[in-house]
Amino acid sequence: MQVRSLDHIVLNASDLELIIEFYSRVMDMEPREEAPGKWSLHFGDNKISLNDANNAPAIARGSVPGSGNYCVLTDTPMDEIVAHLKVHGVAIEAGPGERIGATGPIMSVYFRDPDDNLIELSNRI
Repeated sequence: MQVRSLDHIVLNASDLELIIEFYSRVMDMEPREEAPGKWSLHFGDNKISLNDANNAPAIARGSVPGSGNYCVLTDTPMDEIVAHLKVHGVAIEAGPGERIGATGPIMSVYFRDPDDNLIELSNRI
């Protein structure tokens, strides 16, 4: 078996409306209701599925709000990212700073969503 790529990640949300609003406003992701009460966030060819932590499926037991930690790439220049986060009242926890991404060096900033998931937003260098 050879793994080719990620299809989606899943975050458990303590408040679906709050999480959807944050990702729509701050990260310009498109929310979609895939089935009644089942939401996902879309950007490019990627998807973050959302589980309501108060009604998560049994297979997701042990997954809790705030346990996510992931990196997404953008072509937006880092100075614009920093300014955008400040405009939206999002505190930067670390960066900008250079890191090693999946395909080489990246410049990243770290911040948290309302459930305390750690988000790394990066530019390829």
